[in-house]
Amino acid sequence: MLQAAPPCDLAIVDGSPGIGCPVIASVSGMDLVLVVAEPSGSGISDLERLIKTAETFQTSLAVCVNKYDISPRHTAEIEAFCIAHDIPFAGKIPFDPMAVQAVNAGLTVADIECPAGRAVRDIYAAVLSLLGIGKFDG
Repeated sequence: MLQAAPPCDLAIVDGSPGIGCPVIASVSGMDLVLVVAEPSGSGISDLERLIKTAETFQTSLAVCVNKYDISPRHTAEIEAFCIAHDIPFAGKIPFDPMAVQAVNAGLTVADIECPAGRAVRDIYAAVLSLLGIGKFDG
């Protein structure tokens, strides 16, 4: 028997990539969905489809781009799309080999001092601001 999660001030749910049924289940009931977009043609297509899904559930969105520097052109397209559709753009995460080192050490990229770690922490702060939480010390 599944039990409800205990009440808390903040819950972060890591949803599946893409746009299938698991993503739809992840979007339902959320206060805010942070879309981590891939800077590619298919990433932009997935973003557009996910926006339609979130609108169906009346869920707020924000967008960030992972490994933005592998395609500056697609990243610029994503940022322009967000501006045109009044979707908050939370930031860009650079490709960073230190991310693999963090995972291999049992850490997250946010736990280490590197360009990607700083970007993830900045995006986290932006999302908290969008939620009206300010700083969360959890």
